[in-house]
Formats: sequence, structure tokens, C-alpha cells
Amino acid sequence: MTIRIVLAEDHQVVRDGLKMLINAQEDLKVVGEAGNGEQALKIILELVPDVAIVDISMPVMNGLSLIARMNELQSSTKALALTANEDRAYMQQLLKLGTAGYLLKRTAADDLIQAIRTVAAGRRYIDAEVVSALVQDISDNTSTSGVQLSEREEEVMRLIAKGFATKEIAATLDISIKTVETYKARSMIKLDLHGRSDIVKYAISRGWLRDD
Repeated sequence: MTIRIVLAEDHQVVRDGLKMLINAQEDLKVVGEAGNGEQALKIILELVPDVAIVDISMPVMNGLSLIARMNELQSSTKALALTANEDRAYMQQLLKLGTAGYLLKRTAADDLIQAIRTVAAGRRYIDAEVVSALVQDISDNTSTSGVQLSEREEEVMRLIAKGFATKEIAATLDISIKTVETYKARSMIKLDLHGRSDIVKYAISRGWLRDD
């Protein structure tokens, strides 16, 4: 099936380049584009694309606010953040929002295509350089390095880190939603984690988000 994509990027030249690159792939198609976050939100809600490529720095409504609004409105569209900004504060905020992917603008074209396909499939994609920066920020590795999760707890935490919803995890592992929540809560207590961004950072430190 064709993966439908909306571009949210304020620079027309960049949008044109992205559209040309994406539409050259047989399984990808740009179905809408916008030059600011407010326009992008309207288009996303109207077209319900599989993936929205979101520039963080946009006028009227920036990328962070756009992704936050998509979450509030429970949009099924996966957000792939594309930015030239390498500020770790942005990374942390995007992880807390549950952004499906984070990619630097200077990344190779092949990585962008892989990122789109990855997030469309329900998995998380984080730029390799971003992963390196986040690993440096993990200060509690030593305190959790000796903690052992059960096989099932680890399976649940891996899927959470990759962006799967609780219902999807339950279906994937053939267990109840309540059981998934129990494994998650137990693992977070064991590892002293306090939210989605902590889970993703822990997963990165364990190498769980590397390409298979």
C-alpha cells in the first residue's frame, strides 16, 4: 500500500526537494503540504495521512506545538520531526510528546526514506547522531545496569520504546491490556523510570532501537 505523507515545512525550496525525493519512491506519495503549523494541522485532520514530516521551526504554530495538538486530538498520523536544530531540549520535548521519529535535516536522503517507512509501520526512528547525544545524557545507566527485567517485561518495554500503543502491544504479545500495563509499571519501578522519554532513553542505552 502507498504511504500517504503531508509536509509541514515553511521553506518552499525545501518542500519541493522533499516532495521530489519522496514521490520518486513507488510506495510513498505526498498528498498535502503546508508552510506553517496551523495550516498543517488543518490538512492533517482533513486528509489523515499516514505520516506528517514536521519542521520544528515554523511560523504561526511551531512543530512542537503542532505535534502536541495532534496528540491532544488523538490523530492517528505519525509525526516525523525534521529539523536543523540539535538542541537536546528539543529532543527531550519531542520524546515526551511521543514523536514517532526525529531526523536532522542534514541526514542523507536514504535515511529519510527509511525513517518514513519505519514510522509508518508503527515503529520509532531516531537519527543516529541524535541517539549518540541522548546516550551521553543518560546519567542513571550505572544505577540500572544491574537490574534484570523478565523476558516479558523486556518485550513490553522494547515495544513501548518503539512507539507501539498499549492495545498494539497486547495484540502483538497475545496478552491483555491490563497485563501490558502491569509489566510496564513493574519495569518502570525496577528501573526508576518516570515517563515515556525515560523509557526511550533507556532503550537507546540498551541498543534496542538500532536497526534490526
